[in-house]
Amino acid sequence: MWNNKNSIEDMIIFEDKDILVCHKAAGIAVQNARIGAADMESSLKNYLALKNMETVPYLGVVHRLDQPVEGVLVFAKNKKAAAGLTRQITTGNIVKEYLAVTDRMSEKRQGRLEDYLIKNGRTNTSEVVTSKTSGAKKAVLDYEVIHQISDERTESGKRILIKIHLETGRHHQIRVQMAHAGMPLLGDRKYNPGEISQLPLGLCSCHLIFRHPITGKKMEFQVTPNGESFAGFPNP
Repeated sequence: MWNNKNSIEDMIIFEDKDILVCHKAAGIAVQNARIGAADMESSLKNYLALKNMETVPYLGVVHRLDQPVEGVLVFAKNKKAAAGLTRQITTGNIVKEYLAVTDRMSEKRQGRLEDYLIKNGRTNTSEVVTSKTSGAKKAVLDYEVIHQISDERTESGKRILIKIHLETGRHHQIRVQMAHAGMPLLGDRKYNPGEISQLPLGLCSCHLIFRHPITGKKMEFQVTPNGESFAGFPNP
């Protein structure tokens, strides 16, 4: 969980003249945090400004993670890199894999979820709707159950670790689709409000693959979740 004692430098796992790759801690917003609260964008801009005080730093936010979600994020340090990364995201050429924790499992240990989602800006939530709903966007992910352990804090008495390959990037997509499929995430106060474990949100962006926006080199980053919901599982 993010706190003021954490250093933004501790989150940086790769940096060159074009990109920054970070392992974002749970609890910190990517950008636009409430007044007085730190976010990744402002913290990284301050970090870059201190490294070179002669120029105003550029930082391109090309994708995001929800505030309670931890995991890998790539940022651009110039406009050319931002355009290259954005192009890969738009064309679906960035591989994003997540680890999620639930205490309930569907009949299928692996499968594909295809739904249509619509965002409610007033409540900052999304919901599954029909394909004919105005403004609905298709959401697709693949999931696979990889581990299960006992945990008396959950309603079912177990925690289940699931690997998710994200094909689209919709608002709250994993949280909404998993809840709709009967596998709501532990610690999800929005989409699993009756959950009793009191654990933090069990969701981590664990694996990111993309091409370097300038050199074209394949870049691959994996992180191990730090959150308490993931404790006790063997490394996937």
